Amino acid sequence: MSGPVIHPPQSPLIHLIDDDRAVRESLALLIGTVGLRVQEWADPQAFIDGFDRAGVGAIVLDVRMPGISGLTVLDRLVAQGVDQPVIMLTGHGTVEMCRRAFKAGAAEFLEKPVDDEQLLEALQQAVRRHVRSRERAQADQAARERVAQLSEREREVLAFIVAGLTNKEIARRLALSPRTVETHRANLFAKLECDSLAQLIRRYAVLVDAEG
Repeated sequence: MSGPVIHPPQSPLIHLIDDDRAVRESLALLIGTVGLRVQEWADPQAFIDGFDRAGVGAIVLDVRMPGISGLTVLDRLVAQGVDQPVIMLTGHGTVEMCRRAFKAGAAEFLEKPVDDEQLLEALQQAVRRHVRSRERAQADQAARERVAQLSEREREVLAFIVAGLTNKEIARRLALSPRTVETHRANLFAKLECDSLAQLIRRYAVLVDAEG
């Protein structure tokens, strides 16, 4: 007999918001079968006030709930800059409701009774996208911190390298010796922790975005 699944502290968490307890419990059991953690919420306002926005995972949100509708919750999440993907569930879907949900930023819109495989596939895809998105954001933040270490001259050399100029051409543009440009180039690769020109260009794109 196998023991309980142990989740690492930062493993993806699925927030399940539905006022129907039976539905919550059923879906929580289903989602747990693929190794995802679940936190259940009966009150959408409590969810808005209390969930961890820094966490990785996804949100499963019922459309029709007393007090605050799922679409209103979705609008508030988007307005607050929440980046966890949202999967909407409804037992009374319409084309207009579906259109509005996608326009507001929903990742998926599924009708109840939801197909188990369809929900699990949608959730797993959503979680994978969110993990990749967070990893890119962390990498970009690290790149911005490294770029901040550059001197003004190193930034100038970096811009010319990305533009495709040779060391000699850069030396002429900046009135430097080619050896000095080579030193700056080596410092750039070291400070930005780059192993290739492609990585260097990526770091430069982060610099441009940060200053744009």
